[in-house]
Amino acid sequence: MIKIGEKSPDFVGIISYHKGEFEKKSLGDYHKKWLILFFYPRDFTFVCPTEIEEFSKMEKEFEVCGCSILACSTDSEWSHKNWFETDQRLKNVAYPILADTTHEVSRSYDVLTADGSAQRGTFIIDPEGIVRWVNISDNSVGRSVKEVFRALKALQTGELCPVEWAPGDDTLGNG
Repeated sequence: MIKIGEKSPDFVGIISYHKGEFEKKSLGDYHKKWLILFFYPRDFTFVCPTEIEEFSKMEKEFEVCGCSILACSTDSEWSHKNWFETDQRLKNVAYPILADTTHEVSRSYDVLTADGSAQRGTFIIDPEGIVRWVNISDNSVGRSVKEVFRALKALQTGELCPVEWAPGDDTLGNG
């Protein structure tokens, strides 16, 4: 089971689809950077492209914070390629999409379902590879990318952040 404050499960050499190409990705590729790792159930679905597109729209904001984005589903790299190159909403996605066909990554992050798809899980991993924030929801409910960004910014303050804290607000340590 994934626990906040513990090392993130490692993965090595997982094929990804990235801007028209296939490449291998490992958790170590993100060492010394913040990472948003998010899982989605399947390619060619209804809710998933709305989230993938929203992460893409906010990718520059995450990059300014020293944070990379990495998506993952249990579909193949060929399925990713077909979907991302034919769906207008996904053509500009610049971050990699893991093809977890062995279910190794989904299983190690505790988001693998009985039907072989991934639950809608989001993990914020710090530069030392420690899991700092987790959100897993029913697959019928899309996640809030703005909330993921808010949580990242709160974690990066290193301070206590009260309810509804927003970037730029006082923390409880400097109010």
